[in-house]
Amino acid sequence: MSKATGDHAFGPAESAAEAVELRKPHEMVVMVPRSARVTLTARRIYTVLLQVSQARLDAMEAMPPADFLFEAPLAAILRTTGSAGNDRTAAKRYLSEMRSLEVDWESTAPGDGIKWRGFSMLSEVVLEVRRGENWVSWSFPPSIMAVLRDPSRWARIDLEVLAKLGTYAGIALYEICVRYRDNPGGVTSRKPISWWTDALSNMPGGDRREWRKFKNERIKEAVAEINEETDLEIELIEHKQGRVVNEVQFAVRKKIKAPTRSGDKEPVDANLALRAETLGIREIKLDALLKEFGDALVREKLDALERRAANGNLRRVDNAYSYLRSLLRNDDGLDGPPSALPAVDREVVVSAPAPHAQRPLSTQADDGWMGKRIRAIRAEVELLSPPHRQVWVDRALQDLASKGLLSPVISRRAAQGDVLHGLLGSKVVQAYAEATYGPDWNVEVAQPLLD
Repeated sequence: MSKATGDHAFGPAESAAEAVELRKPHEMVVMVPRSARVTLTARRIYTVLLQVSQARLDAMEAMPPADFLFEAPLAAILRTTGSAGNDRTAAKRYLSEMRSLEVDWESTAPGDGIKWRGFSMLSEVVLEVRRGENWVSWSFPPSIMAVLRDPSRWARIDLEVLAKLGTYAGIALYEICVRYRDNPGGVTSRKPISWWTDALSNMPGGDRREWRKFKNERIKEAVAEINEETDLEIELIEHKQGRVVNEVQFAVRKKIKAPTRSGDKEPVDANLALRAETLGIREIKLDALLKEFGDALVREKLDALERRAANGNLRRVDNAYSYLRSLLRNDDGLDGPPSALPAVDREVVVSAPAPHAQRPLSTQADDGWMGKRIRAIRAEVELLSPPHRQVWVDRALQDLASKGLLSPVISRRAAQGDVLHGLLGSKVVQAYAEATYGPDWNVEVAQPLLD
């Protein structure tokens, strides 16, 4: 899905996969509580919910229905925020209250003013226990969904950096200042002090103490924290009318060298836990693998496992967790000869018919013929009427069920209409392609050589 250009574009050496990031729409940069106090943990959790939802929306071909529920393990959400396990009780209580908690959303741009007044942070939230683990499902108001899926202007928020900030004012100020990271003027908008106390306070009605006290107790600490823990250097600029400070802005500069990322504080992408659960790997087991092997390698091998599970030419993987662990320990890919595969899977590999080798159904790292072929067929499936598309969805679900791969997560997504993403999407495309173009639909026919 194409996106309009925001304040920052990734350079040649950068990649969105290098960090867990949220493209936060300008309309949502400033959050002013209206009905209740917002805690530090609550603001962190909400930012992660936005990031997980945006990643899911990016992977979907169209806007989901209004009652669509995003979902993730609560423990993974907390780890992504940098919160400790003892925050779980508070997080559950806050999530339950979030439907009724109202806020004003405001842009930082001059003259924009309040975008949405009195919006509930979430339209719906459900907490449930699945196989002994806490899961959270949630939805947003339609206006937030639309701007989250396709923001025209955004601030790039690194959740790893956000997890290092220990004060509410620090997080709120960082999210405002990061929007000006590459601004040629190097300063934020100039706003009245009442605007800043509202924007940086977690209480309804803001903090109405005199500016000197608010600055000494909130601003100075937030500025010091941002300068020490983030890739920004900021400085308070006060504007006076006579001898009284009436307006404030901040100078914002990128550091020449960003702070070294700390491995023990690195957050986990909550989307990773959701993908693992789709394959039948419990979040608690994934957590152990992440601690042992690190996020990057687990992500790489989970990609390989998804391709393996979607390959109809190989028998199913009976134990996805053992298979993933074996991949991590062997650190071998799946596209080589059977001798290169981990021992746990050598018994279930079915030889591909000669003279060609079958390839996994994946476009993630394949921009050649196969990637183009899959994208073209997926586009055909998207153009089908809902009743005709459902024929192939039903076949894909039956195939997954027969192989023991139909998890509750996949069933729930299918019921919500999210049928062209992940393992289910691969199976839908495969079922349609085999019936329409035959079993060799994914075989590139070699062109004859000319004499």
